[in-house]
Amino acid sequence: MTAHTAGKGPLRRLVVLRHAKSARPEGVADHERPLAPRGLRDAPAAGRALAEADCLPDLALCSTALRARRTWELASAQWGTPPSVRYDPRLYGAGAPGLLGVVRESPAEARTLLLVGHNPGLQELVLDLAGDGLGDALDAVRRTFPTSAVAVLTWHGAVWRDLAPGTAVLTAALVPRGGRRPR
Repeated sequence: MTAHTAGKGPLRRLVVLRHAKSARPEGVADHERPLAPRGLRDAPAAGRALAEADCLPDLALCSTALRARRTWELASAQWGTPPSVRYDPRLYGAGAPGLLGVVRESPAEARTLLLVGHNPGLQELVLDLAGDGLGDALDAVRRTFPTSAVAVLTWHGAVWRDLAPGTAVLTAALVPRGGRRPR
C-alpha cells in the first residue's frame, strides 16, 4: 500500500520534531544534557513555526531526555493552550520501529500528533513512513534532519495503529532557527 492508496479515514498528521541543540557538559549523563544557548533560541522558533503552519497538535509524545522535554516546553509555550503531553521513556534512543510502536498507541481522537525525540530514529521514521513527498521535502530529509528540524506527515486512517511504512505523504520539512545571539 502506498500513500496514494492508503486506507480510508480522517486526515491525520504526524508532526516530528527533533530536539533543539543540546550542550555537552562534562560529567553529565546523556539523558540529562541541557539545551545549548542555540537550542534555547531554536526551540521557541520551532513552536512559532508550527503555529504559523497551523500544525498545532492535539497530543504530544515526548522523550524523557532533558533536552527533549525542554524543547517541548519552550516550543509549546508559544501557543495559547498547549495540548496534553505524554513523556515516554521508550522514545529515548528508539529506532524507527520503536517510535512507530509508540505512535500506534495514540488515541484515535488525536488528529494531529507531535512526536519530540532524537536522531537517528526520527529521521528513519520519517523516511520509512513517507511513501511520497511534496516538493523537495523528502530529498531534504534524506540529506539531513538537524536539531530543531520539523517534518509533517499526513495520511488517512481511522486509528493510529493503522499507520504503516509507506502510507504517509511528507508535506513539509523545515528547520526553524531562533536567530543569532546579540553581540
